[in-house]
Amino acid sequence: MAASLVCPDCGETYDAGPGEPWQCTCGHPLDFAERPLPDGPPETLGVARGLWAFEDFLPIEPHVTLGEGWTPLADAPAWDATFKLEYVLPSGSFKDRGATATLSRAVELGVDRVVEDSSGNAGAAIAQYAARAGVEADIYVPAGAKESKLKAIRRVGATPVPIEGTRQDVTDACVAAVEAGDAWYASHAWNPAFFAGTATFAVELAAQRDWSVPDAVVVPLGHGTLFLGAYRGFTALRDAGWTDSVPRLLGVQAAGVAPIAAALNEDADGPINDVADGIQITDPVRQKQILDAVDDTGGDAIAIGEAATEAALTALHERGFYVEPTSAIAVAGLEAYRERGVLSTDDDVVVPLTGSGLKY
Repeated sequence: MAASLVCPDCGETYDAGPGEPWQCTCGHPLDFAERPLPDGPPETLGVARGLWAFEDFLPIEPHVTLGEGWTPLADAPAWDATFKLEYVLPSGSFKDRGATATLSRAVELGVDRVVEDSSGNAGAAIAQYAARAGVEADIYVPAGAKESKLKAIRRVGATPVPIEGTRQDVTDACVAAVEAGDAWYASHAWNPAFFAGTATFAVELAAQRDWSVPDAVVVPLGHGTLFLGAYRGFTALRDAGWTDSVPRLLGVQAAGVAPIAAALNEDADGPINDVADGIQITDPVRQKQILDAVDDTGGDAIAIGEAATEAALTALHERGFYVEPTSAIAVAGLEAYRERGVLSTDDDVVVPLTGSGLKY
């Protein structure tokens, strides 16, 4: 039986089904109802099953998969850190973790058409996994979206729907299609299945480290799909008794478009960092949950400018990490956290490299 949904703000519950709401009547994003946690880590893990080896933490059956998961951990001595290479996933970004769960949920509910609003990695991932599922997909994008991004959507059979205006206008047009009853909203910002998928980042990382967690994880932060997913995964591991603690979660936002950093009294003003355009989110729909995760883990969020992002991107490329610019902002943020004394070189730090440079 498909898992039901609950509003973490007002407590309203909703039965699962193709017509299930994409948000609560109070306006808050929905999450899956709580499930019993698994008793303890298995003696062996089915690595061949990809991230679905951790299905005890997933409220969804593995209906749609491309074998995603088990991304490598690479030592990064130039930064006294470990990088987790999320950019080697099938569509070239960590968003595949959310897409496999979201399209599996769609199939579970009998959905035959999905819509998403994103011109970047989330749109490409939803399009690719919709193709795998045999489900139609329309991806709403800004009218000026880069052709290189649109190719990844078109070539798997999905339809880009260009919308004039602001990024919010794109979302509004997509939501209007959902509310007209034309499709199911496979949103990387709203759909709880997406966050259930990104939570596997934390479980997988702990498994690769023999069920230990680092002192801190430094994460690019826009809508918070990886940041909040990591928090949920690490918290579930601790609550299940598989690990002893939760790492500090340290977010990195693009200067000029940094609402989380601003809410934490960080000076986030100044020129907009257009290099890290993938995380330019002015109003994250789960902002309160992100701030709660920062507070609960003793974390933080800072804003990073273009020059530092470009310098980190160059350094990464020169050392063999061929990532997109938005990935580089996390490495620039790691250096900034060290300069501020938030992290020391002795801290055990993991940084996910989130998107491939091959699409840019």
